[in-house]
Amino acid sequence: MLKKVPHTYVIVFSIVIISALLTWIIPAGEFDRTQKTMSDGSTKTVIVENSFHRVDAEPQTWQVFSSIFNGFTSQANIIVFILLIGGAFWILNASQALDVGISAFIRWTKKLEKNKILNKIGVHNIVMVLIMMMFSAFGAIFGMSEETIAFVIILVPLAISMGYDSIVGVCLVYVAAHLGFAGAILNPFTIGIAQGLSDLPIFSGWEYRLICWIVVNMVGFTFILLYARKIKRNPEKSITKDIDEYWRKNKSTENQKVEYYTPLSAWISFLVLSCILILFSAFYSNSTLKIGNSIFNFPAVPIASFAFAVVSFFALRKSVHYYILNLLAFTVVFLIIGVMGYQWYVMEIGALFFGMGLAAGIAMNKSANNITKLFIEGAKDIFSAAFIVGIAGGIIVILSDGKIIDTIMFSLSGAMQDFGKESSIGIMYSIQTFLNIIIPSGSAKAALTMPIMAPFSDLIGIARQTTVLAFQFGDGFTNMITPTSGVLIGVLGIAKIPFNLWFKFVWKLILLLFVIGFLLLLPTLYFSFNGF
Repeated sequence: MLKKVPHTYVIVFSIVIISALLTWIIPAGEFDRTQKTMSDGSTKTVIVENSFHRVDAEPQTWQVFSSIFNGFTSQANIIVFILLIGGAFWILNASQALDVGISAFIRWTKKLEKNKILNKIGVHNIVMVLIMMMFSAFGAIFGMSEETIAFVIILVPLAISMGYDSIVGVCLVYVAAHLGFAGAILNPFTIGIAQGLSDLPIFSGWEYRLICWIVVNMVGFTFILLYARKIKRNPEKSITKDIDEYWRKNKSTENQKVEYYTPLSAWISFLVLSCILILFSAFYSNSTLKIGNSIFNFPAVPIASFAFAVVSFFALRKSVHYYILNLLAFTVVFLIIGVMGYQWYVMEIGALFFGMGLAAGIAMNKSANNITKLFIEGAKDIFSAAFIVGIAGGIIVILSDGKIIDTIMFSLSGAMQDFGKESSIGIMYSIQTFLNIIIPSGSAKAALTMPIMAPFSDLIGIARQTTVLAFQFGDGFTNMITPTSGVLIGVLGIAKIPFNLWFKFVWKLILLLFVIGFLLLLPTLYFSFNGF
């Protein structure tokens, strides 16, 4: 008789307990820290070289329970973001606009299948690659991570409607974005900070990183497409087949009759939003969008606002459903402008989607009470995803309060002594990969490790740029498997995929990427690349 697989909550809380036990075993220690001014004028807290020292142990006991509270407070931004997204999309779903969009998308792909060349290649393969390329580019250029949570709600039902499963849906957005995040070309949150702390020109060495990004994408996309083909041919092989019944029952677009109409309230929603966007266009008449070291000045907000007004007008003449789909599309456009031009994070993005949900509710002629009821239902439906993020946050709290993170770092860095270049870079890479399990924040890990790794690489004759690349790969790949990542746990919660089933699917991909990452590090030891 097979034992019942533990609930995701049980798995994550067990890790909290294990972390607390480690604080009784691993000696406590700390590095001294100081402020370092970066090239852009900002300051980062970094480690003082050779400053590690033992401190009084603070073994964690009852803190196992208080860490959950502290985990919720430390992850509050992501938790609130998830609840706002859930409520907003529930309002959107009530309009049936997504059903209309998915049905239209599927009809479009079926038309493409009539083309013999496209049919031979596989229309779905082309569509999936294009979707993954887009999110991978977002991850590589501006570090898309938390933002993927909002798109899981769209792409999981889309994948299931196309004959795949929820795992494929998560791969299309979350895995694709993190393939880009790991193979980052211009990611300011990893590459930018790590290079600044290593006294390297910001975003230098991008040419070889571009090659790495292409290789990582080719490997990751191939793995995902092979899995998708297997599920398409035999849905019974999906490990989430039973779980995906939730999406089939609640998100199915089949046999749904949609009444196409445009109420007066939709025009009111359109006029109100247009007035708001006119005001925003006046205040933000010119935007500075940063892509790596490149800066583009142009009226992004006015252009996007004008495009929204024009397309929305024609969409409303057809049906309110198309207006709401257009509303969703331009929400994504303004998200990109906000992130790249105004450094938006989860607060601003959450507010943006919340506003989208309200506008959609008004357009559908819903009363204030009905919109509130729908929002609460959506937040309730997604609450489990938000709750698990708080529990996962408790792991980091225990390790930090138990003062063993620095000890682990110090012990691992000592393992790099007396090895050749290949072994040393392999150890650096392994250390960064391991640390990502207990410190999922790329910027925090850069501040912790690069002040040690960069000078050490000088001593053993390894380019600092190679050390940054080892950090980049080590930080990126395991984001997709570590239970301490609030984003991963949030994504899985929204997709209704238990962590143990996700681990069963993704561990082979992570192992493959880990090997590919090491192989991509080796050429930098033997050849002279620009920036290395």
